Amino acid sequence: MRDKKAFFIGLSAGLLAMAVFFFCFGLVSRRVTWSDEKAPDDKVREVLTLLDKYSINEYEREELMDSMYRGLLDGVGDPYTHYFDEEAFVAFTEQTEGVYAGLGMVVTGDAADGIVTIVSVYPSAPAGRAGLQPGDKIMAVDGTDVTSYKLEEVTSKTKGRPGTKVTLTIYRPADDYPFDVPVMREMISIPTVSHKMFDGNIGYIRIEQFERVTLNQFTEAYQDLTAREMKALIIDVRNNPGGLLDTVTQIADVLLPNGVVTYTEDKNGAKKYYRSEESHAEVPIAVLTNGGSASASEVLCGAVRDMGMGVLVGTKTFGKGIVQNLYMLSDGSAIKVTVAKYYTPNGVCIQGEGLIPDYVVEVDKETALRSGALSPDEDMQLQKAMEVLRQKL
Repeated sequence: MRDKKAFFIGLSAGLLAMAVFFFCFGLVSRRVTWSDEKAPDDKVREVLTLLDKYSINEYEREELMDSMYRGLLDGVGDPYTHYFDEEAFVAFTEQTEGVYAGLGMVVTGDAADGIVTIVSVYPSAPAGRAGLQPGDKIMAVDGTDVTSYKLEEVTSKTKGRPGTKVTLTIYRPADDYPFDVPVMREMISIPTVSHKMFDGNIGYIRIEQFERVTLNQFTEAYQDLTAREMKALIIDVRNNPGGLLDTVTQIADVLLPNGVVTYTEDKNGAKKYYRSEESHAEVPIAVLTNGGSASASEVLCGAVRDMGMGVLVGTKTFGKGIVQNLYMLSDGSAIKVTVAKYYTPNGVCIQGEGLIPDYVVEVDKETALRSGALSPDEDMQLQKAMEVLRQKL
């Protein structure tokens, strides 16, 4: 009897001990395994406390937080939703204004591998004088591997104070090995538009990007060609990654008759229309396109064709039919968020689809990257555009 009583006493004590153990274990587990009910900033403080206590790696708290914000927006799954620290935001806004301290080149993210790739350089700018070429891939900036960085992050690293040096590690497919190119930063006023007149009074305007300076530059070029009795017009937006929606719609207003240039639709179904006035170009138009023609470039392409003012010549466009807005944060940083889809006048959203030209002229990848820098004789897409326009004269 005494043994039986001892057994039950021992069993009770054991169960009590187990209960205490699991209760305590639960408390410990809740301290390191956060529930959804806890605020995100509580979890961040917990993580930072553990890092400070146990991590053998050195790190800067500010860089750690910036990485967290970038990762937060990466979680949206949209390559165009992006976090800018204060320095990157300043660099980005300078770029859209068209005047900045940098190298003087146009870059884009390669659709195949995501690596930032040069599509054009300004010959008189530092990039041109240093020998950088269209097709060069930027593998590192000042020794930092940037092959997984977004476009804005790479461009912000290439900019800085005038007179300071930046070293780019470049991979040039023709050479098949990486090499370093030191370049000195200078104040750059972006020449986003160039123009010329071809035989037969066929005007040609190339638009590199749609920035704030672009409208005035385009207007000057268009007026010069008009004064020289232009009879047809080629607009070249090959490898033009886009830019400001307001700028491209203002340029479209110069060219197109009264009507809708494009419209956007946000997540709630609200539409915003961009229209052109009655005055318009009195000559036939051909727009040169390729896989690097994106966003604002595609707005112009879609409007010219849908409004019956011209044709597209080249290869299928990139297919970016979405609009981003910038939102300032209280500490000087900012986020860029995709807020709407845009549509051509006929109601076509080209997001992920692109526009197929009326006249498809295929070229190899190297030639495509050099579009705009080719001589007229070797530019088969340009030749086709001139052929099409001559038939309309």
